[in-house]
Amino acid sequence: MKTMKKTGKQYNKINLRAYGALMRSGIMETLQFRASAIVMLFGNIVYLVVIYNLWKAIYASVDTPVVNGMTFNDTMIYLVLASAQFTFMEARLVWLMGWSIQDGDIVVQLLRPISYEMYNLFYIIGQNMCSFVATFIPTFIIVEIVTHGAIPIGVNILYYLIAVLIGSLINFAVDFFVGTICLYTQSIWGINIMKEILVTFLSGATVPLAFFPETLHKIVMFLPFHAIYNTPLTLLIHDDLPIEQIADMILTQFVWLVIVLVIAKVFWRASERVITVNGG
Repeated sequence: MKTMKKTGKQYNKINLRAYGALMRSGIMETLQFRASAIVMLFGNIVYLVVIYNLWKAIYASVDTPVVNGMTFNDTMIYLVLASAQFTFMEARLVWLMGWSIQDGDIVVQLLRPISYEMYNLFYIIGQNMCSFVATFIPTFIIVEIVTHGAIPIGVNILYYLIAVLIGSLINFAVDFFVGTICLYTQSIWGINIMKEILVTFLSGATVPLAFFPETLHKIVMFLPFHAIYNTPLTLLIHDDLPIEQIADMILTQFVWLVIVLVIAKVFWRASERVITVNGG
């Protein structure tokens, strides 16, 4: 019995070391491709210039400074932070899974003494952590300076960190589900582009959910995507929300996390047979 317990402890230590190594690998790869980060930064700047002029024209076309409960400054703060959040949460998991399926490397990954899901999760966590420090935090600081402290600094930061962690896990589960589809299609580009468009739109990352028509807004609130971007950003920007509403938003996130993780896990387990059938 003592030997079994000792073996179990050693196995846990090995797993912890493996997870830590995967996170470091994700961080190092993100730091290695600095040119890619610069290109992405430039692309975000162009995107922000476009949406700035677009929303400026929208607000100029109405007679009131407040539209659907949001001023122009509120809208821009939301969209700038949403763009920064997308940068660190979009970790190319679908691409990684698709490439490993196409070149057959997925077989080697499945033979490792760590589950394929956990292998990808901790690798992505490393990338997200690095991108969060390199992109979101500087963007947040710049927004605070430019808007003269429009975003409150308080317990809302803690709520945001909790919500963005859960949102990142939901995003990972969605990506893992979509990546599994590549086992059947052997295609990456089209599937990933369609996923990005749907998730960013339905989550409120491109257009704040407050601007959605009432019927579409109700439909979106019955989907998990709003928990990825809209919930964390709402908790960050507003510090006057009742504690009951905050608890309900985070609980809703957690429920969606469990649901999406279970769906992705079941779909992956059912789809592993395709790898065997293809002899890959």
